[in-house]
Amino acid sequence: MTAKIPKKARSVHHLYCEGTRKRFTLIITLTALLVISAVISAGIGTVSITPADTLFAIGQGSQQIMDSALPSLQGTIILPVPGNPQAGIIVNNFRLPRIIIAILTGMSLAVAGTVMQGLLRNPLVSPFTLGMSSAAAFGAALAIVIGPGIAATLFFLSYESWIVLFAFLSGWLSMLLIYGIARSRGTNQATLILAGVVIGYLFQAGVLALKYLSNNDKLRELTTWLMGGMWGASWDAVILLIPCCIVCFLILESMSWDMNTLAAGDDVAKSMGINVERTRLFGLMVATFVASCCLAFTGIIGFIGLMSPHICRMLIGNDHRYLIPASALLGALILLVSDTAARTILSPVEIPVGIVMYIIGGLFFLYLLLRSKGRGLY
Repeated sequence: MTAKIPKKARSVHHLYCEGTRKRFTLIITLTALLVISAVISAGIGTVSITPADTLFAIGQGSQQIMDSALPSLQGTIILPVPGNPQAGIIVNNFRLPRIIIAILTGMSLAVAGTVMQGLLRNPLVSPFTLGMSSAAAFGAALAIVIGPGIAATLFFLSYESWIVLFAFLSGWLSMLLIYGIARSRGTNQATLILAGVVIGYLFQAGVLALKYLSNNDKLRELTTWLMGGMWGASWDAVILLIPCCIVCFLILESMSWDMNTLAAGDDVAKSMGINVERTRLFGLMVATFVASCCLAFTGIIGFIGLMSPHICRMLIGNDHRYLIPASALLGALILLVSDTAARTILSPVEIPVGIVMYIIGGLFFLYLLLRSKGRGLY
């Protein structure tokens, strides 16, 4: 004899299944929109390429990579050739690396923002709240002011690699400083946020000092880098970032249950067997690492780490199992569309994507404030 399920339990189960379907629907929709946007973006520019030629060009590039990796399969698969003879060079050599860097950066900033907000239980925390952006800017400014001579002489690095290395190391240094403060004063949310704000101001002071000391050419270069853009887009950067992003995303996704538990408070999480201090610091370190990796190649790009979690949280709630991948996809979509607009609105002149993101982010949060009517953002 089958036991009857109480009506209330059936209702709760129905709501849970409905919420799960809604979350999966959002993730699938964002994935489809991201793929479509990437194909369209690859065809937009000074030289317009049809979506069909874009796909054919990507297929030809993939086939060449496969043939070089597996010579025994060479010639077994024949793909259509683009009608535009320049499509392969334009798409595969110039636009596709930029699109992938934009997607990886958007995902990294969105995931970092989601994780930091979940670990610190503060919806206004982002990768920039903890001083990472100011630290990365200081590192890049220091590399630009020092110049390429020392990089080539002492470290055998190119000028671009020199800037990327300094930006990454400085962004990572900011998190190490916060970690040291947290170890000495405690890992509660207020301590971490205040430490991040103070460290951010200190690095910002360093950036201002370097601006004051630099000459006109270096000042212009530094200002351009700080505006944010896909300056470091190349296949070398893509090959370096993909494994870093994948590993960090998997680690942070595996922590989603812990972040869900932390939402109920530190005491509740401790009673469930979670080491709150270690979980919080480890999650912040991983989130900072993945965001620093991408920002080192792109410069300072704001609001992604705030906008994406806010929008996804309004749509599917606070369950980090779904919130992290949904925020990653939405962040990638927002940054890809913004970068496409930045390089095509005044083509052939390119606008730094950081400017576009500040406009979009400012309008978005202004809309939230006007809509809330004093009730807060949620």
